[in-house]
Amino acid sequence: MKARAPQRLRSRGSAPAFRRVVLKLSGEVLAGDRGHGLDVAAVRTVCEEIAAVRRLGVEVGVVIGGGNIFRGAQPGETGIDRVTGDQMGMLATVINALALQSRLEALGVPTRVQTAFELRPFAEPYIRRRAVRHLQKGRVVIFAGGTGSPFFSTDTAAALRAAEIGADAVLKGTKVDGVYDRDPVRHRGARRFDRLTHREALERGLRVMDATAIALCMENRTPIVVFALGVRGNARRICRGENVGTLVTDGAGARVSRAGATRSRRG
Repeated sequence: MKARAPQRLRSRGSAPAFRRVVLKLSGEVLAGDRGHGLDVAAVRTVCEEIAAVRRLGVEVGVVIGGGNIFRGAQPGETGIDRVTGDQMGMLATVINALALQSRLEALGVPTRVQTAFELRPFAEPYIRRRAVRHLQKGRVVIFAGGTGSPFFSTDTAAALRAAEIGADAVLKGTKVDGVYDRDPVRHRGARRFDRLTHREALERGLRVMDATAIALCMENRTPIVVFALGVRGNARRICRGENVGTLVTDGAGARVSRAGATRSRRG
């Protein structure tokens, strides 16, 4: 397993800092202000961000959640058992993936959807070597269906796919501009971290990704960058080596932002 730099990767000249990334998105980002379903403007904005990263020469894989359509049911909430609820959530990610594919291709970005389970009339089944070949040809690959198994989140799917395809980092787009010691919406004094280790994130119980996903990234020495997707151009800036959001890596320990808690803003 190749070692990765312990701090921010810096671009060399015009070359991007990352060669290949997995962008992890929640389904909610596609809902916009509606809070559910698909919002045309939100889908377009997300796809423009992906296209901007690709124009840097970065190979882009995307893992999308399905919470804007259906969130895996917890036992007792709806009468739907956990396994069935998670399976429904996996199908919701396919709907989101097809929406992204359609919009990306309208922007002139060649895109493939690969699912963790057989759904051939709609998408390719996930095959690692085929996914890597698509990426090498400059196509965006959207990984749908989570891991294909219940009880595993799309965060874990992103960590897994990143390890499988040899991605240099997982970029997690969220509603806030990084990882905080407390919920910044509820606590005005919350402090944002510029940098953390995977182990610190696990031990502190910070909301980076779920514990399984963080542990998988730690084992494979895959950096995670948590950033505000609502700020236009953020994903592109990260791939150019700029300090955006919170970097979670196997290197130096925690560093709190001098600016303290800052709210995400929409671009």
